[in-house]
Amino acid sequence: MSDLHEITSETDFEAHVSSLPASTLLVLSFHTPWAAPCTQMRTVLQTLASLYTPTAPLSISFISVNAEELPEISEQYEVTAVPFVVLSRNNTIIESISGSNPIKVREAIEKHYQSSSSAGSTEKQTIPPPLEAVPRKIDEEKQQNNQLPHATSSSGLDTSGTNGGAVEDSPSKEELFARIGELVKAAPVMLFMKGTPSAPQCGFSRQLVSILRENGVKYGFFNILADDDVRQGLKEFADWPTFPQLWVKGELVGGLDIVKEEIEANPDFLRDYAVPKGPSTLPA
Repeated sequence: MSDLHEITSETDFEAHVSSLPASTLLVLSFHTPWAAPCTQMRTVLQTLASLYTPTAPLSISFISVNAEELPEISEQYEVTAVPFVVLSRNNTIIESISGSNPIKVREAIEKHYQSSSSAGSTEKQTIPPPLEAVPRKIDEEKQQNNQLPHATSSSGLDTSGTNGGAVEDSPSKEELFARIGELVKAAPVMLFMKGTPSAPQCGFSRQLVSILRENGVKYGFFNILADDDVRQGLKEFADWPTFPQLWVKGELVGGLDIVKEEIEANPDFLRDYAVPKGPSTLPA
């Protein structure tokens, strides 16, 4: 059976990709270690990989990439959220799946695997029911076609909520608010900003990113320039017309000025969300 190979460096990634025949279907899973949906997707892909018998030449390869630790690979494959699965053949992206929908991932892999003339067959198996759970209580069709993104931490990934470039109908206000309601709670600290932490698109966003970094805060972020529905909807949802916006435990703190005031009044304001500092020396 095949397995899910963890990529640990750019060199490891380049060596693996360059070793694959042009006909090989490459399944890349981008994840972060702190996001629970990524753990679920890893189990899904391990299960799917086990269904494929290794062939010569190799017809399919499953690899896993930590999107935080290897941001350049994430950018190369236009990763917009985690979990995020990319299907590629001969260094060309053929489909991207954003969100934690195991059925959609399985069907995409089977479709593109079978579309190759050199591909073998694999017995279809059902993903264990617990792995198919999704957080949104909407109908099955929308679960499959309108999955929520899961926020990344502050390493440079965007959680814009795009879904592989697919064009979808504009959501209703109720659906949009339901989505935003989950986005603001996607991480204990969520920053809705213009641009990304590595490339802020306004001075206020840049300053707020600097404040979070200076305080060692681990945070998720959402690039509101990449999703106009969220950009406009969040203004009404939060009753706050400007960006950036900082949310803590699902509650709006405010913009740059408010965050500065909170920290000035209470220097420990964000301490509970700071990354623990390890020991300065290794044990003997």
